[in-house]
Amino acid sequence: MNEFSVSSVSPSNIAIVKYWGKHGNQLPNNPSISFTLSRCHTETHIKVCPNSGENYSMRFLFEGKETPKFQEKIEKYLIDNQQYFGFLKGIDLEIESSNSFPHSSGIASSAASMSALVLCLLKIEKIVNQDVTPLDMRKASFLSRLASGSAARSVFPVMSLWGATPSVPDSSDDYAVPLENMVHPVFKSYHDSILIVSNKEKSVSSRVGHSLMNGHPLAEQRYATARENTERLLKVLKNGDITEFIDIAEAEALQLHEMMATSTPSYKLMEPNTMKIIDLVREFRHETKVPACFTLDAGPNVHLLYPDACDNQVKQFINDTLLQYCHDNQFIDDVVQNNVK
Repeated sequence: MNEFSVSSVSPSNIAIVKYWGKHGNQLPNNPSISFTLSRCHTETHIKVCPNSGENYSMRFLFEGKETPKFQEKIEKYLIDNQQYFGFLKGIDLEIESSNSFPHSSGIASSAASMSALVLCLLKIEKIVNQDVTPLDMRKASFLSRLASGSAARSVFPVMSLWGATPSVPDSSDDYAVPLENMVHPVFKSYHDSILIVSNKEKSVSSRVGHSLMNGHPLAEQRYATARENTERLLKVLKNGDITEFIDIAEAEALQLHEMMATSTPSYKLMEPNTMKIIDLVREFRHETKVPACFTLDAGPNVHLLYPDACDNQVKQFINDTLLQYCHDNQFIDDVVQNNVK
């Protein structure tokens, strides 16, 4: 085998129905549905060099710098799941990764970074095995899930469902499935303007947050609500009902943070400016009838979601009213990824 290189680009995603709480090996306690973004992505390159031994080695650079924390995470992932990566024996990996958005911008990057890594590894497997068939995206989703739960949803364009759901027969807790063919055109051109309230590292990591759902007094009620909202949202995505979409998206966002506030120990990730932006978005929607809504991830930043037809009005609203509540007047303008890899 000669030396060769592979590259992959994979996007971040933003969940509408939230995944919060897990069991076993990265299995979700409730299904989730997300938009796949296009501009917030990770690009990963891997140089593959054969060695004379039976083991593999790796070196990892993030945006040109050695990052031991990230390297250790990748090494642990490969060791924990070595049954899937036997093709790496006898090769050295030089991995370089970079984000299209600032790492300190508060955008969760694990979904993008880990799915990009997995896509590269599957390309290596194809080359090593001289397999010219297309990548198995379900396998990519499965292996991405083992690296970072939400990464399972990043390998498909437009929207994805992760978690077994009665109305979608091929859905599974093991991998995500694409919803592209089940989505009304209005949602395929949605915008996500990400308002950066804070760029600080979260006081409580998502890993710890998931663990605090174990024994949470409201956990079973939360999982039941998420399953109900998943079925509701699937219908909404087909019929294009933006009003009900708004109801589901905002309720899910607030319930996610309610789970944090009522856990033991309790904690909060929203900041005063998060709530100020939420109030202003609701006021703007009421006064203008522009169907913009908010969602949140496990952090203080606000994702402002809206149809493409409202782009100019919402951008003016952001610039005139919301930027003063953002860190360094910063927001990231993104859109739904509507092109197949």
